[in-house]
Amino acid sequence: MISSRASIFFFLILLVAFSSCEPNNPFGSGPPYDEAGNLKKDSLLIVDYLKTEEIDSLYRIHDPSGVVIIVQEEGVGSRPNTGNMVYTNYVGSLMSDGSIFDTNIEQVAKNNDIFNENRAYDLLGFLLTGQVQQSNVIEGWQIGFRRLRPGSKARLVIPSAWGYRNADNDDRIPPNSVLIFDVEFLGMD
Repeated sequence: MISSRASIFFFLILLVAFSSCEPNNPFGSGPPYDEAGNLKKDSLLIVDYLKTEEIDSLYRIHDPSGVVIIVQEEGVGSRPNTGNMVYTNYVGSLMSDGSIFDTNIEQVAKNNDIFNENRAYDLLGFLLTGQVQQSNVIEGWQIGFRRLRPGSKARLVIPSAWGYRNADNDDRIPPNSVLIFDVEFLGMD
């Protein structure tokens, strides 16, 4: 009887230990997300894109994260840090085919058949947090905007790991998509 109780107690300890481990998938469903594997695959796609796509730029920043920041117009002043509120206009497209999936510019939305009359097409403001869970933008923006100065215009090339990963919740953005954002950094607080 004592050995039976000890076995049950040991089983319960193991059950609690394994159930308290954090999953590798932040979305809580499906198999764990292969961040390293997707970053490796996306980096090859990005290299090919940068070789073939003609993009006017002053310079390019290849962040260690895999995000590429292509500065087209240089701004002035200091770069934002954690705690700064950043203001921008943007156009988001897929690297794979160039289709526009999101923008905060009303005319661009209308021209690309993604206009939503229930949406306000206003300047987007977001807080640089350093933690994606506390932000209303993808991690690629948290990375990319830290490398820009107010007044800059740039193209952010964002691997799927710092975008929407393998999420399948938007019919315009397939899972594991490399994203392009043309941004105009209008200022910060």
